[in-house]
Amino acid sequence: MMRNNSLNLRSLALCSLFTALIVVGALVKIPLPGIPFTLQTLFVLLAGLLLGSKRGAIAVLVYIFIGLSGLPVFSGGGGLLYVLKPSFGYIIGFALGAFVIGWIAERKSEPSTLRLMIAAIMGTAVIYALGLTWYYWIANYYLNTPMGVGALMVSGFLMTLPADIIKIGLSVVLAKRLAPFIHLDMCKEV
Repeated sequence: MMRNNSLNLRSLALCSLFTALIVVGALVKIPLPGIPFTLQTLFVLLAGLLLGSKRGAIAVLVYIFIGLSGLPVFSGGGGLLYVLKPSFGYIIGFALGAFVIGWIAERKSEPSTLRLMIAAIMGTAVIYALGLTWYYWIANYYLNTPMGVGALMVSGFLMTLPADIIKIGLSVVLAKRLAPFIHLDMCKEV
């Protein structure tokens, strides 16, 4: 169990692994009106649940940095101008969501299934809050393609919610099964 306050080689390797998994998750996409369905969220949830708040956020921040530096790792490409895409808010939400998930999950040494479920739900709520807000702002004030709140809720929330509920359940099951192999002490912070 890691109990020090530094990012050792094992932590860096795990953060890198989850960054790579998020990249792969972006490649698995089903186009929907508005927001495409991808597996990114599943791996963001797992990063928070298995790595904790700081390591999970680091994994996602590295993913964001790689995408903004120009590599096409986001579901719609990459590059600095990607911040002007309506869906970029979800990507920002991934980092804060992973942190929130980890923060909730690491409050006890052996988090219960209920605690992990609550963590995943709260993290997903953070992702939606930032994603929907960014989408609305960019669509209405930058792209000048007016979108009402109702239409945004349908395309950016209601259409993706069933898949996200499945991803929440799957992430909790996977986290419970994979936690013994990760061997990170979820109560100790980076």
